[in-house]
Amino acid sequence: MATTDSGVTGPTRAQIPEKTLRADRWWLAPLTTFVVFFSFVVYATIRAFMGRDYYASPYLSPFYSPCLGDCVEGASDFGQPFQWWPLSAALIILIFPLGFRMTCYYYRKAYYRSFWLSPPACGVAEPHASYSGETRFPLILQNAHRWFWYAAVVVALILTFDTVLAFRNEDHEWGHMGLGTVLMLINIAFIWLYTLSCHSCRHIVGGRLRHFSKHPVRYKAWTFVSKLNQSHAKYAWYSLFSVAIVDLYVFLLATGTIEDLRFF
Repeated sequence: MATTDSGVTGPTRAQIPEKTLRADRWWLAPLTTFVVFFSFVVYATIRAFMGRDYYASPYLSPFYSPCLGDCVEGASDFGQPFQWWPLSAALIILIFPLGFRMTCYYYRKAYYRSFWLSPPACGVAEPHASYSGETRFPLILQNAHRWFWYAAVVVALILTFDTVLAFRNEDHEWGHMGLGTVLMLINIAFIWLYTLSCHSCRHIVGGRLRHFSKHPVRYKAWTFVSKLNQSHAKYAWYSLFSVAIVDLYVFLLATGTIEDLRFF
């Protein structure tokens, strides 16, 4: 609970007038995170509201998958139940991958430090006078992370399906492979690595067990996810970049700026 005596100026904290005694460039990491993450947010927002240039057969932008609104021909593999939706089709489904990332344990650390300066770095005083943790609105919504993980698994499965379809040509004939196919393969690999390395996934497969010896299958799954979890931060960033790169590639194809580099 928040009190008037909480925070870095509380009576139980060392009374150090300096913001920090660190002599290194501690500000470089949060600044870099701010610039990169803010750039992605701006780019993703623009693309999500554009509502066009998201499909270049056979490639569908991950920002618009599954395309359930009033989509261009060939982009809807699951029908258009929200055809009445007046805005961009991306706004129907982006809430799920966005919610998963925004509530992610690693991303919380990243944007708490870089955007809210809470704290900006280890050993650096934060400017906030009080601290309530994630017990109040809106941060209490962070507790929905596990439910967003379930949704993220569904989205990853759909993106996997899109990647399989990327082995077709523009006439939907199998046997095609282009640069877009390769980019989508890389992207879905990072998406799965990020999703399966999640802390919630680790708890789901191995949590609440009294004896691992009685659950050998879940123990092996927990061990596998635990190993992935060690690189969760890297997968978080790699998948963020790969999603943006695939969307940009599809956009350039759809606008006729470039042509797909085909291997066969």
